[in-house]
Amino acid sequence: MFKKYFIAGLLVWLPLIITIWIIELVVDTLDRTIVLLPPQLQPQGLFGFSIYGAGAVFALVIILVTGVFAANFLGARIVRVWESLLNRIPVVRSIYSAVKQVSDTVFSDSGQAFRKALLVQYPRAGVWTIAFQTGRPSAELESHLHDNMVSVYVPTTPNPTSGFFLVMDRKEVIELDMNVDEALKYVVSMGVVPPSNWQTPEAASKAN
Repeated sequence: MFKKYFIAGLLVWLPLIITIWIIELVVDTLDRTIVLLPPQLQPQGLFGFSIYGAGAVFALVIILVTGVFAANFLGARIVRVWESLLNRIPVVRSIYSAVKQVSDTVFSDSGQAFRKALLVQYPRAGVWTIAFQTGRPSAELESHLHDNMVSVYVPTTPNPTSGFFLVMDRKEVIELDMNVDEALKYVVSMGVVPPSNWQTPEAASKAN
């Protein structure tokens, strides 16, 4: 009986604690950007005491203002000049260009990266797992393969930030109806949390 109640309480508190921990980690990280302001403009200088989260708000405002600035003609020109300077620095060039290519691909509205959840056989035939479409193979890879290939990312569980990049025949992947968020939640939970619109075979047969 004690074990039953303990697990029930753990299931209530554990998701809440982890959620608070992640939010606190993000806020603490963004909060450090407040040091970019002159001391007299920081909460300590204005009010005589620090305000938790002020740096996070400041960081979000900076990101928004930067986006508005980069979206106009003059801002885009300045950004291109800045990127040109960074690409001339040997070590910075390789890191910056790689990060920019990934971010441009992932966040582009016209891109196909992480827009589809797939079902693939990995690490061997007969064993299935969830993957995400990241696009098409590069021209060099396609020159050695046929043109009906697709690039996929197979995340690990429960940490989806690590995984494996695979190039597979499009005929060997199955596109799922679940969206990327639902598929990612399914992977992180190790299959415990199914998509919201998922039904058991018994429930589906009763509905029909």
